[in-house]
Amino acid sequence: MREIININKDWLFSKTAKSAPETLPVDWEHIDLPHTWNGIDGQDGGNDYYRGKCRYAKKLTRVELGNGEVKFIRFEAVNSSAEIYFNGRKIFTHDGGYSAFCVKLDDIKDENILAVSADNSPNDFVYPQMADFTFYGGIYRDVNIISVSKEHFDLEYYGAPGIKIIPKINGNSAEVNAEAYVKSDKDALVKFVITDTDGNEISSEETNAKNAKTSIKLDNIHLWNGVKDPYLYTMSAYLTVGGEVKDVVSSRFGLRTYEIDPQRGFILNGKEYPLRGVSRHQDRPGIGNALTEKEHREDMDLICEVGANTIRLAHYQHSQTFYDLCDERGMVVWAEIPYISRHMPKGEANTVSQMTELICQNINHPSIVVWGLSNEITMNGANDPSLLSNHKKLNDLAHRLDPSRKTVTAVLSMCDPDSEYAKISDVVSYNHYFGWYGGKTDMYGAWFDKFHKKYPDKAVGLSEYGCEALNWHTSAPEQGDYTEEYQALYHEDVIKQLDERKWIWATHVWNMFDFAADARSEGGENGMNHKGLVTFDRKYKKDAFYAYKAWLSDEPFVHICAKRYVNRTEDVTKVTVYTNQPEVELFADGESLGVQKKGRYPFFYYNVKNEGETKLTAKAGDCTDESVIRKVEKPDESYILKDETAVINWFEIETPPGYMSINDTIGDILSTFKGKILAVKIALMVKNTIKNKKGSTGGMADMAAGMKINKSLIDMGKSFTVKRVCMMAGGLFTKEQILEINAGLNKIKKKKKK
Repeated sequence: MREIININKDWLFSKTAKSAPETLPVDWEHIDLPHTWNGIDGQDGGNDYYRGKCRYAKKLTRVELGNGEVKFIRFEAVNSSAEIYFNGRKIFTHDGGYSAFCVKLDDIKDENILAVSADNSPNDFVYPQMADFTFYGGIYRDVNIISVSKEHFDLEYYGAPGIKIIPKINGNSAEVNAEAYVKSDKDALVKFVITDTDGNEISSEETNAKNAKTSIKLDNIHLWNGVKDPYLYTMSAYLTVGGEVKDVVSSRFGLRTYEIDPQRGFILNGKEYPLRGVSRHQDRPGIGNALTEKEHREDMDLICEVGANTIRLAHYQHSQTFYDLCDERGMVVWAEIPYISRHMPKGEANTVSQMTELICQNINHPSIVVWGLSNEITMNGANDPSLLSNHKKLNDLAHRLDPSRKTVTAVLSMCDPDSEYAKISDVVSYNHYFGWYGGKTDMYGAWFDKFHKKYPDKAVGLSEYGCEALNWHTSAPEQGDYTEEYQALYHEDVIKQLDERKWIWATHVWNMFDFAADARSEGGENGMNHKGLVTFDRKYKKDAFYAYKAWLSDEPFVHICAKRYVNRTEDVTKVTVYTNQPEVELFADGESLGVQKKGRYPFFYYNVKNEGETKLTAKAGDCTDESVIRKVEKPDESYILKDETAVINWFEIETPPGYMSINDTIGDILSTFKGKILAVKIALMVKNTIKNKKGSTGGMADMAAGMKINKSLIDMGKSFTVKRVCMMAGGLFTKEQILEINAGLNKIKKKKKK
């Protein structure tokens, strides 16, 4: 019978070794798995984290390999490329840092040396190479020995679980189609057994192992019904030879139907079920992507708490532990490969292998409803024939491997919906950042209404949206200030627009958690993308988290916003309260400021006198929350962003009356003749700055340099102030350069308003 033996403990690691060892090294670092070498340098900014080849080694005795006749080693993931050595001989290579693979061990000795070369070096053939997140190197998921009989379920079939399950639902019945992959030279039988959630056998079928396929009918079925009732069955396959069971594999599955309708949105089991949720990256402070089950469960608990019913698992294949949790908690999942940002002709084969592994390894998960083909892949344009043909190839591959699910593409905001590229997948979603990277927050509804009117037969979703927030605070939030208050206002506005458009099939906040992006230098903390609803360490839920909880969750609560914003200068200050209860009452030092009843949206606003120190108490049903505000004479500098790359205080910006400054929008500047001339000079400065900073490590400068400028991008940019553009540039400009631009603008007269 099959033995699974975890071998995460007692490995050796070297960043400098030039080759795989044939004997156990004595001077390497002792580590346990999961492990990454970028847990620190991949999070501290500078776009200088180590990308290269590192080595791992471990001694394995014959006894440690189990009692089975055939031994395999299964790696749940090695980023990005792996070479596997056994007793000094290379036995396997794998390209793709997010999927599992299994390797057969031969020529086993009493004592053996297993060695792994893990490589996250930049190249042009393995995805991802250019993206806004850190590509952590290492053996960062579990490693197991699997010891089996000579007759066993195939362990080398794309890392798949050995059994494939595709149910078809017909009313109150289901046909459960199953296929097993068998390795056997003998006459063997496969018995498929279905059990309910309590382990009771419901039905079974036996077939010849040479064609191990069956279809089992189930009556009076119990549906997998999202977060309300994520019911799971289990199918087990028993491989027998001469009446003796040689191997067993099991996989959970669910019974559900779904549609993605252009007019009604997402439909689960015949009922409209708007998908409203988040995206997730898989890293943590200090440990990078080397998460344990504990961290995965903590993430899922937080996602459930916010009230989400869907997760986009971006931008790569996630841990089996997390897919299992999605099944158990009823999350509807978008699963994708890291085909992102830039099409690489030499990487086409890698997209095919990664898509094949993604589907084969995860096809049994009922939570998954769409396979994602790519993300923002058209930064260099959407008309590349190679890019188009590769997407068609991936789309056909997904349908061939899994005819039961749809395909989806996450389309770059500026990409024309009429492009051939945007029409390849079954459905599309768009990455929009109106109100952050372009335009204003009120543009979401208008954009989707225009799309819906023009393409009434095309289902559309919102695959990314969000803005960044750190521990900065203000009573006058504005786009680009990185305050928690602006992030809350941003999401309030977007929530209102999404709530009015149920036909948007899915929406995914970018992101549930802050995550590392070593190339970034914005917001006052380098190396991070701060768009999360929860901080990187998972210790603080930002106010925007509670905005979504109020909108989506049924768990009773009340939350006073801006708890970290205590010291305030104004005499009367605005206090925002979120709750999903019918009404809320706010008290200032015990004195009621009135009861407010819930309207369409669960957001409540009070004007509060700011005198001395005031204790605020919010009551909503049985729920209470408290905070404190304090009157101060001068603004608390600890609340104000200080960008060390280019510190520009408001009083340093010359703003002569009737003349332009960096506080004016690009649209207003371009409306003047002299403004257009200066814009050309600024554009050349930007181009040269990016060129000088461009490298080969997939950083932000590389992405900016590769982005194709089109009319849509220009139109969105017109609403930005020049100051905002400089802040977004994340250290590309010095303080002197910004002040030089401002001085040039000070010479341009503003147009008189009519």
